[in-house]
Amino acid sequence: MFNALIIRKDAESGTTTAAVEEIADTDLPAGEVTVSVEYSTLNYKDGLCIGPGGGLVRNYPHVPGIDFAGTVEASSDDRYAPGDKVVLTGWRVGEAHWGGHAQKARVKADWLVPLPEGLDTRQAMAVGTAGLTAMLAVMALEAQGIKEGPILVTGAAGGVGSIATALLARLGHEVAAVTGRPEQAEYLTGLGATEIIARDDLAEATRKPLEGERWGGAVDAVAGAMLGRVLKQMRYGASVAAIGLAGGAEIEGALITPFILRGVNLLGIDSVMQPFEARQRAWERIARDLPMDRLEEMVQPATLADLPQLGADILAGRVKGRVVVDVNA
Repeated sequence: MFNALIIRKDAESGTTTAAVEEIADTDLPAGEVTVSVEYSTLNYKDGLCIGPGGGLVRNYPHVPGIDFAGTVEASSDDRYAPGDKVVLTGWRVGEAHWGGHAQKARVKADWLVPLPEGLDTRQAMAVGTAGLTAMLAVMALEAQGIKEGPILVTGAAGGVGSIATALLARLGHEVAAVTGRPEQAEYLTGLGATEIIARDDLAEATRKPLEGERWGGAVDAVAGAMLGRVLKQMRYGASVAAIGLAGGAEIEGALITPFILRGVNLLGIDSVMQPFEARQRAWERIARDLPMDRLEEMVQPATLADLPQLGADILAGRVKGRVVVDVNA
């Protein structure tokens, strides 16, 4: 028997409830590898699943948690043996398949990545899906060639933005961090940001099809009006790695500018179903390049019992950085 955060849905009313329950190993879904989970995280998607109506949940009862790290307990796949340390992100875990908000998980072997040297399971979840996404965004910018000038990070106080800011600063780039929470300025400068920009100042609409060239690259976690304004300010040939839709799915702007007149690249980043090789490369880069001394500044510790309230908090924008869940606490 083990503890898990279980979301249940009432068949008549359609209402959902989330509570920590004790369940049996036989309740776990099918998969080649059983993992003794040590740490998971709370992400925005998890908040949607835990919140009223169940959000992205595909079936009930359900265990949320879109990522986890732990130790292999049993495996029918030759790639993994009991005692191996592993990490999982994506693959609709926590939505269509039971996820990491439990002391055990059973998943397909293809979904896992061996934990690279230099990371323990807690650090891996301090990074988590947000960190993997941030690293994929940085790698995409590097592949296109980062131009001269500061790199802009929008939604910088959130999970992805925090790690992108710290990572880019560690790699030697000047980082301009955009946030709607001015009280987070000290936190962001501590992560390495050299300039703090108020969200409203950057997202304010203008009628100009192009603005002055300001940014040598950008990681955008907001989209909507923010992305439209960012695109107008990119340097010639620069790239924007777009990773989120918190501000909406519509881009305000004209096709001819900046994509044609300035040759700006808009790069979509999706961490959900990345090939094994890409995930492994990204995790190895994380272990090598992410400043672990700064990682603790981003972490908010939590237990399974904390998650229903924290799920509401993350949807309301009250969560800073990364929530790391010790599932055995």
